[in-house]
Amino acid sequence: MSKIYYLYHIPGKKIGVTCNLKDRVTKQQGYKPSEYEILEKSEDIDYISNLEIELQKEYGYKVDITKYNTLTKTNKKMMKVNPTEQTSTFPVPLSKLKGRLNDNIGLSWKTPQGYSFKVTKENISWLVKNARTSMFNENRCYIYNKAFYEFNNKPEVSNDANQFELIREWATVRGLYEKGDAKTQYVKLQEEAGELAKALLKNDEPEIIDAIGDIVVVLTNLSHLAGYKIEDCIQAAYDVISKRTGKMINGTFVKSESL
Repeated sequence: MSKIYYLYHIPGKKIGVTCNLKDRVTKQQGYKPSEYEILEKSEDIDYISNLEIELQKEYGYKVDITKYNTLTKTNKKMMKVNPTEQTSTFPVPLSKLKGRLNDNIGLSWKTPQGYSFKVTKENISWLVKNARTSMFNENRCYIYNKAFYEFNNKPEVSNDANQFELIREWATVRGLYEKGDAKTQYVKLQEEAGELAKALLKNDEPEIIDAIGDIVVVLTNLSHLAGYKIEDCIQAAYDVISKRTGKMINGTFVKSESL
């Protein structure tokens, strides 16, 4: 049976091509079938690839640097990563990286300094977030090896460990408490809250988890710089809400005195 290629349109966002709408558009990008439309479908990959570029121009969207048929030919083999002493470069533009990484889960490579890397569902979000477009070739993007190594080798935390204390130790080593203050951490908190909002709107589960974790880290550091321990702040809040009565209204818990 021949493969069918779908030319899809997310109104106001983009026009793209895929042979699997559920995985590419719904799972990866977070759009329900009611939120996009099929402009064309065909078994001819060259026809659909050319039409994608034409309609991207006609609708005024960003035009893909590399045609879909070119990327698909590359996808028949595992993506080849080019590691150097400092970086690892992927042979795709940044806009295509997430999809290619999802197609290459299990891909592994080794850097000159001995780092061994592997693409997993858990680290794709980090790779996409930290990748940069190559200054030499806009069809390539790269990540820094040391940063990726540190991400992949974060210390395991036992169930009885105080994770807030580990966060404070991390911040102390990096000089955050010596050079930062509560105000700068508050600004950082607003930034991370914005990242969470974007992740929720996209229904991007890895990014939601990442953003919530970042917010907890920032709040831990903000509390410390303000002269408090976040554990005490949480306990104080819980002491209040544990005695609070009320009811759910429109999906929100409203305390009794507000009713």
